[in-house]
Amino acid sequence: MHIDYIEYIRSADSKMHGTEPRSFMAEMTLKYCQGNPGSAEAVFGWSRSAVETGLTGIICIGAQAAKSGGIVWEKRESEAAGTLRQTAEDHSQQDPTFRSTVAAN
Repeated sequence: MHIDYIEYIRSADSKMHGTEPRSFMAEMTLKYCQGNPGSAEAVFGWSRSAVETGLTGIICIGAQAAKSGGIVWEKRESEAAGTLRQTAEDHSQQDPTFRSTVAAN
């Protein structure tokens, strides 16, 4: 493969975010390296384990990506959240000696 293409592929990979890079690595590995992660590591300089993960088709989603943009449960279900909060406050320990009628029940 021509050196300009290799640099172009490396550059494209570096501009991707989220789960896109591993899918791209897998696609390029299948196309130009006969599906061999070791060859992709040698040719493109990619992590062999990242290429292997991409080839499996497993999509890794971090907690930050999974939660971004979503409305938190407490806002979405404000009435239920308020009820749960009030119940917890009604049964929480206020006495610094940790003596309470709630604990005795």
